Amino acid sequence: MEHRVGLGYDVHRLEENKKLIIGGINIPHSKGPVAHSDGDVLIHAICDALLGAASLGDIGTYFPDTDSRYKNADSRKLLDEVVRILGRKNFKIGNIDTVVCLQRPKINHHIESIKSSLTKVLQIERENISVKATTTEKLGFVGEEKGISAYAVALLYREKNG
Repeated sequence: MEHRVGLGYDVHRLEENKKLIIGGINIPHSKGPVAHSDGDVLIHAICDALLGAASLGDIGTYFPDTDSRYKNADSRKLLDEVVRILGRKNFKIGNIDTVVCLQRPKINHHIESIKSSLTKVLQIERENISVKATTTEKLGFVGEEKGISAYAVALLYREKNG
C-alpha cells in the first residue's frame, strides 16, 4: 500500500459586510473574506492538502481565480471535484487534520456542523476529519482581525499496482 501526505494553507483578507463561510457553513459575523469564490479558507486548504499529497498541483491549477466560472463558487463543489480527481487516480482519503486561525468570532460551537458538511463531500467517516480553531492571541493579521487562515494535512493511500 502506498501512503502520501499533503499540506495545504490558505489565507484571505477580511472585510465588513461579507459572508463568512468556513467548511461550507455560514458563520454569523460582521466580516467575511475577500475572494474570487466564496473564500472558504478551510476547504481551500483541504483541497491543496489533498492535491499536494497526490502530486497533482494546487487549487489554482484546477480552479483559477481568472476563470469567471468560479466567481462566487461554492467551495464544497470545488472540493467535490478534487475528490473525483483523486478517485480517478485510485487515491482514497485516510484522514485530514485542520486548523482554522481566526481571532473572532469563536467557532468552537460550529465545529460539529463544519465536520458534518465536510464528511458529506469528502465521503469519509467523521472520525477521519479533525477541525480545530485557534486565535493568534491578537498578534499579526489574524489577531488584528484583518484576515483568516487555515492549515490542513491530508493522508492519502492507494493499493500498489501489481
